[in-house]
Amino acid sequence: MATAYQHLSQYDFEAVPDASEMKIGIVVSEWNVNITEALLKGACDTLERHGVKKENIHIARVPGSFELTFGAKMMSQQLKLDAIIVLGCVVRGDTPHFDYVCSGVTQGITALNVSSDIPFIFGLLTTDNMQQSLDRAGGKYGNKGDEAAVTAIKMVAFHCQLEKS
Repeated sequence: MATAYQHLSQYDFEAVPDASEMKIGIVVSEWNVNITEALLKGACDTLERHGVKKENIHIARVPGSFELTFGAKMMSQQLKLDAIIVLGCVVRGDTPHFDYVCSGVTQGITALNVSSDIPFIFGLLTTDNMQQSLDRAGGKYGNKGDEAAVTAIKMVAFHCQLEKS
């Protein structure tokens, strides 16, 4: 388990580029809202700590995790953004539904990354139980929202650096 070796919210603050000119979209699932709202708060707080202005953080909510891909696609088409973060939480149940949703979202976000000019950041928790989700949404392993925000900033900077080359 990756988080046994890396706390999601621990990173070198100085290694994160200035984000004061960045515009970031966040698409967040309403399913498991107690988890996804904690992820959203983590992402927004981290973006703001690194200089992203509140008015440059655009948030859209979709009903469930499977809808994250469509929501991210529509957001990218309607707004001029530098990156889009998708946040959701899928907890394993008694049916194969978990596998289909996780696979679909993973493939969808990958397809968006391959076909778009901006990065789409994968912030989907895929856990075996609710406690694991809580542990990763501000609990003992930190907040996946923090990690997604830092990743978004670094990927925007990476993209800008390549464009200047």
